[in-house]
Amino acid sequence: MHFGRRHATLGGIASVIAAPLMATLPAAAQAADEQAVARAVEALTRAMLEPDRAKLEPLCADALSYGHSAGRVENKEEFIATLLAKTAAFRTIKLSAQTIALSGNEAIVRHVLDGETESQGKVTPVHIGVLQVWQRQGSEWRLLARQAFRI
Repeated sequence: MHFGRRHATLGGIASVIAAPLMATLPAAAQAADEQAVARAVEALTRAMLEPDRAKLEPLCADALSYGHSAGRVENKEEFIATLLAKTAAFRTIKLSAQTIALSGNEAIVRHVLDGETESQGKVTPVHIGVLQVWQRQGSEWRLLARQAFRI
């Protein structure tokens, strides 16, 4: 097959048109992943306010490391059991200044958590920073690690 000037021109035009379209594909996929991670963070927040094992289990990776701002670290089972026991139940949670950074099958989420907990009838305000690491497992995002810190 012979390629002449006309073929080269058509090929050049096609590549100029296709390049911006192809460049948007990874950006669109990343935006969709960021939205999926944001939905997982929201689902975890709702599940922490109204603890339910059936909702918490699929949001947490089996290898979960959950660090509290006071230094206590829990695994998946301990984290869920603590929420279900409601010994220090969240009354309110408001997240702000949230950022999501993707790196392959992991997502790093940072935000500020403001809220209130209730323990033995005493209400305590909470104002902490939070770092979460989410991991894509199959088609789902699961919390792999979380560390809270005092601001």
